[in-house]
Amino acid sequence: MEPRPRPADSEKITINLGYVDLGQVELLVREGFYATRTEFIRTAIRNQLDRHRGAVEASVSRQDFDLGLREFSRRDLEAVAASGRTLDIRVLGLAVIAPDVPADLASRTIASVRVLGAFQASDAVKAVLRRRLR
Repeated sequence: MEPRPRPADSEKITINLGYVDLGQVELLVREGFYATRTEFIRTAIRNQLDRHRGAVEASVSRQDFDLGLREFSRRDLEAVAASGRTLDIRVLGLAVIAPDVPADLASRTIASVRVLGAFQASDAVKAVLRRRLR
């Protein structure tokens, strides 16, 4: 049995930065305050998230998001199908539909998907859920 691939624990983003700001970041890296530009940017983002932690927590609670990593296995979705229910997936972080989940099972059991962060699923599952993604 082949081990299941582990989902990536980060997502690459691209930002545009003014030349003066970029120069200041480069200076801080060169002076040893940060090892890399990436470390500086991650630190800046974490500082802002800490600053707004209360607002984020209130919004997550109000909008009923699962926080962090939420995985949906074939077994999970088969149980949902057997119960006659459907899922409204709401995740702040990473939502993963297991690679062995057939598109028809996802279509029958997932009513909507709202992910703030990243959503990983097979191309076939993403295709059947495309109109249900918010």
